[in-house]
Amino acid sequence: MAALAAGSSPPLDVRQRGERARRILLWLYAGLFYCFLYLPILLLVVLSFNDSQTIGLPLQGATLRWYREVLGSPEMMWSIANSFMLGVVSAVIATLLALLMALGFRQEFPLKALLMKIILLPILIPGIVGGVIYLVFFGYGEMRFGVWSSALPVHITWVLPFAFLTLFPRIHGLDRSLEEAAADLGARPFTVFRRVVLPIIRPGVVATAMFAFTLSFDEFIRTLFVIGNERTAPVHLWTLLSDQMAPFLPAVGVLITVISMLVSFVGFAASARASRTG
Repeated sequence: MAALAAGSSPPLDVRQRGERARRILLWLYAGLFYCFLYLPILLLVVLSFNDSQTIGLPLQGATLRWYREVLGSPEMMWSIANSFMLGVVSAVIATLLALLMALGFRQEFPLKALLMKIILLPILIPGIVGGVIYLVFFGYGEMRFGVWSSALPVHITWVLPFAFLTLFPRIHGLDRSLEEAAADLGARPFTVFRRVVLPIIRPGVVATAMFAFTLSFDEFIRTLFVIGNERTAPVHLWTLLSDQMAPFLPAVGVLITVISMLVSFVGFAASARASRTG
């Protein structure tokens, strides 16, 4: 009987206490994780309404004047507009190139694996190293530094591999029999793509474009090396931090975060729709 008792499973109350302790630890870990992740953002939002000339606690009251100051600053609004336009153009071009490459990679051709690694190479290069490389490249090419002359190709190069990685699984998983059936019925290749392939992958394309826009809009390190005298929102924010700890800086951070989050939510919604229709 003693041996049987020694080999039996633990009593039910012991197992329940162990399971309860495990759940408590998991909840504690999740709570600490989310606090570490979101408390700085919450503090940034609180400080953006703080009626104080210094950034920090204690709170001196609530005010909207820092947002009015940001929205009334031509330099700040122009830098946000530059980031927005640069993000849109970069996202459109990178998504289009990623779509064409993903379609091309459905076929077998020499050095396919090597070309795949070359496309993904910008992800592996650290931002500061990439910035120095771009600076030397544009410097030797005697190209003018600016938003459209140098920052745009840098942003396209940066977001392209992410766009490709997002689109490639979606396109690779397409049922080729649908395209073959349309071709058998007399549809030309472009018609097959426009009438069959594109409607299926459209949500994924939209999600990829939103994701690419967010990456471009928030890009700082590489942009800093090639932007010249012009400014995007992250570069202008860094300039303000370097020159002065202006009290409206938390409001600038909140505005940039809100724009990125809104675009990300659109991308997530499109991606969810793509998963449901896939």
